[in-house]
Amino acid sequence: MTAVTKNVFRTLRNHWKKSTFAVGVLSYGGYWLYGKHCDNVLRREACFEAREYGRQLIGPQERLGKATVILNPAACSGKANNLFEKNAAPILQLAGVEVTIVKTDYEGQAKKLMELMEQTDILIVAGGDGTLQEVITGLLRRPDQEVFSNTPIGFIPLGSRNSLSPSLHLLADNKVKDITSATLSILKGETVPLDVLQIKGEKEQPVFALMGLRWGAFRDVAATISKFWYLGPLKTSAAHWLSTLREWPLIREASVSYLAPTLRPPDLPPQKPPRPNLLHRIIRRLKNYWSPPVEGECLSPEKWEDQQLSTLELFIQTHNKNPVQRVSGTSGFYNIDNEEYEAMPVEVRLLPRKLRFFISAERREQLLTQTQ
Repeated sequence: MTAVTKNVFRTLRNHWKKSTFAVGVLSYGGYWLYGKHCDNVLRREACFEAREYGRQLIGPQERLGKATVILNPAACSGKANNLFEKNAAPILQLAGVEVTIVKTDYEGQAKKLMELMEQTDILIVAGGDGTLQEVITGLLRRPDQEVFSNTPIGFIPLGSRNSLSPSLHLLADNKVKDITSATLSILKGETVPLDVLQIKGEKEQPVFALMGLRWGAFRDVAATISKFWYLGPLKTSAAHWLSTLREWPLIREASVSYLAPTLRPPDLPPQKPPRPNLLHRIIRRLKNYWSPPVEGECLSPEKWEDQQLSTLELFIQTHNKNPVQRVSGTSGFYNIDNEEYEAMPVEVRLLPRKLRFFISAERREQLLTQTQ
């Protein structure tokens, strides 16, 4: 062993605290740099794939697809705009999509923007649960919502909570991977119809949800967990214990009126059938004139069933087959797609296959495998 090597080892031994700190800093720096390198590799691969879509030839009478992006820059603690610009925007631009980006400035603005939005080929929501719910609610409140509900919707998960993403994409532990995969699924064009819940109070305009309505003790505790941030991994347990001691018993009383389950309507064809020719319409009108159809008997009134519930948690999800439910609960707050609303009596109606969302091919194949 040379004298230089001996001096190095002697110095490290004599200053072991500084040496340990330096090794820790270098290790963390190397791990951080490796993570950045992996993110850049993911972005480059996604851009190469998007460029292939942009190189496809279009006919002289065809036009570029038009996409409208509703972006919430405040999502993910204000990081959403940077995440979109670095990971999603280059993919859309390389694919040759005509993109119009509309950024929201305050909570609730997405609903108003949807009232003024013109027809677009693709609607993209870039944000979290709150942004998505505002866009869906604003879209379905429009007087021409029957037309706009046929517009395919893409969801780019930029928020802190993205509850719909597991239904549309195979999630990874990497934020960049999730964003680029969601953006590429929009380019590939595969869609899946999703159910929507219409939630309406006595006087308020309806609110629309893709996941469901949640009310009860666990929801109330979940809303307070962030206040115990200083307890680290014990914050969830602390929130539950303090809530139990403060509000025991945790039972919630609710009154539910519901209609019996009915069969889901069949899948509608993607396009309306062609209109019959003039001769066929004339013959049909003459037939109805000379032999008018007999009016059927009066339909029997809907049979509502009432039930009183004592429960810790009430959760109405979109896979519920009951077409209508009326829930009365006046204490506390509801969560509608993770957004907080004051609890009041509401009517919940299922709108089957109301909206179409872009889905990744891998996730679609996984769903088909599960259903078989």
